[in-house]
Amino acid sequence: MEANIPETTQRRIAVVTGANKGIGLEICRQLSAKGVKVLLTARDVERGTAAVKKLREEGASDVVFHQLDVADSASVASLANYIRAHFGRLDILINNAAVGGVELKPEALALLNQPQQVAFSTLFDMRLESHEKAEECININYYGTKRMCEALISLLWLSQSPKIVILSSEYGRLQHIPNENIRKEIANMNNLTEERLDGLVESFLNDFREEKHEENGWPARGSAYTVSKVALSAYTRILAKKYPTICINSVDPGFVKTDFNWNTGIRTVEEGAKGPVMLALLSDDCPSGLFYCQTEVSSFE
Repeated sequence: MEANIPETTQRRIAVVTGANKGIGLEICRQLSAKGVKVLLTARDVERGTAAVKKLREEGASDVVFHQLDVADSASVASLANYIRAHFGRLDILINNAAVGGVELKPEALALLNQPQQVAFSTLFDMRLESHEKAEECININYYGTKRMCEALISLLWLSQSPKIVILSSEYGRLQHIPNENIRKEIANMNNLTEERLDGLVESFLNDFREEKHEENGWPARGSAYTVSKVALSAYTRILAKKYPTICINSVDPGFVKTDFNWNTGIRTVEEGAKGPVMLALLSDDCPSGLFYCQTEVSSFE
């Protein structure tokens, strides 16, 4: 059963990270259509400005661009200062910015230039995972989301109906962590703290650098991306417990066809954005700390 969205919503202010294309851009489009003022953010100024221009040409007049690099604390602080100066509060934070933590081998890139569709499974087996890519992935996906939440939480407190939406993934479920002890520790919300979760993420990075991640029970493939998304799912529950007056949930948008997966997905961006937008516009008494699959409550484990 889909969660209940109020028929009318008070005009709200939303930030969407990584929003110049794909699911992020579509989230901005759908929020604007619901009467929300949207701050579309992206690292690249030219691409972000072009995305806003495109939305405005489509009739979404109340979308503005602000440059943002979630990996840069100064950039995050700049956005927070802008919101404070221009709006005085924030109602919705949608953490969408993410990277895959991999790069394709040359032979895979050659396949993408062919006219026929290439299966994701084929490309999945033709990826390179370097230490640098793993660190970038964790820094943007996990720590970038943390930077955003920490910097904007005081502005969200000023909202009458604050929402934080964290885009996770099918790979954000605990079942994708092979090590049973790690799974149990992350699942134990009575004892798991933010500091301990950070420690587990750093432990993974250390193991990856030493090429011991598979040996120590971390995912063998898509390692950094999977760990980052599992950590985000757990972080969602920690945040919800820490800030009970803010509705905070994570969502797997589904396997959406975007550049992120080399356009091998099976869902449209419209379908992928539906869950995050639904969570952003939930009623004031909405549940918090949950993991959603599209628009349905699902199991984190």
